[in-house]
Amino acid sequence: MNHDSKIYIAGHRGLVGSALMRRLQANGYNNLITRTHSELDLRNQTAVQAFFAAEKPEYFILAAAKVGGIHANNTYPVEFIEDNLLIQTNTIHHARKNNVKRLLFLGSSCIYPKNCPQPIKEEYLLTGPLEPTNRPYAIAKIAGIEMCHAYNRQYGTKYIAAMPTNLYGPNDNYDLNNSHVLPALIRKMHEAKMRRDKEVIVWGTGTPRREFLYSEDMADACIFLLEQAEEELDGLFNDEQPPLVNIGCGEDLTIRELSELVAEVVGFKGSLSFDTSKPDGTMRKVMDVSRINILGWHHKMTLKAGIYLSYQDMLSQV
Repeated sequence: MNHDSKIYIAGHRGLVGSALMRRLQANGYNNLITRTHSELDLRNQTAVQAFFAAEKPEYFILAAAKVGGIHANNTYPVEFIEDNLLIQTNTIHHARKNNVKRLLFLGSSCIYPKNCPQPIKEEYLLTGPLEPTNRPYAIAKIAGIEMCHAYNRQYGTKYIAAMPTNLYGPNDNYDLNNSHVLPALIRKMHEAKMRRDKEVIVWGTGTPRREFLYSEDMADACIFLLEQAEEELDGLFNDEQPPLVNIGCGEDLTIRELSELVAEVVGFKGSLSFDTSKPDGTMRKVMDVSRINILGWHHKMTLKAGIYLSYQDMLSQV
């Protein structure tokens, strides 16, 4: 990419998209295209067709998606599969029609089987059953990966599917009803501290292990992939395997350890208890990030420092 390359970032106001915007601007890219949901509904094929035909972006980062935690996935399974399938189908199709040079499709580590070996390698995709609590979302994202692979095979495109681990950071969703585990814990610990509660109850047993990546690191990895010369990424584009790249730090911790770390950063002094009647989800998820590490990218932010910055961000929102 050149600094004046026309880059469309779909979903620019979310956790992922806003991090991408900040990183692109910091790196000197000055021809960024954005649309809010009210300006362009990516589920509307006619609107998407008109947008791509008029704007002709050279690069396209698909960060727009219906996302949420276990509670949201269980409550709105139709929206999680239907909205994401519509967004992906419309945008990937019209990106190809309008000669987008490189497309980066963003998914999630939940695409991998529930009980696959750890750490999770890209080749474990479709080797076993998915976690039931987020299966509609995961199936939609797997379809997006397969679309990238199919377009590359049939049309010679160079589309990449990047799968970040659990993300957190500035502009996150801290709503206790539909946010992911880390921002939900930050909000819960903060409110307990303000009420001077003696106890915070955390969903599940506290034993599942999770990996977390700061959103600015994720954005840095995405731009790194877009900036690579085609020959550097040649191993991604073949008929046998999808153009899939894990993005993460390759380190994990238990939900109990995470809860204790959040309590320390936020300043909650009470005790923690675990509601074992609530679902745990997958028992362990940590990414094998050797593929992107070999290409030359590594994460920078420590978890404790990232949680502190996220807490400051939450305080600016509430």
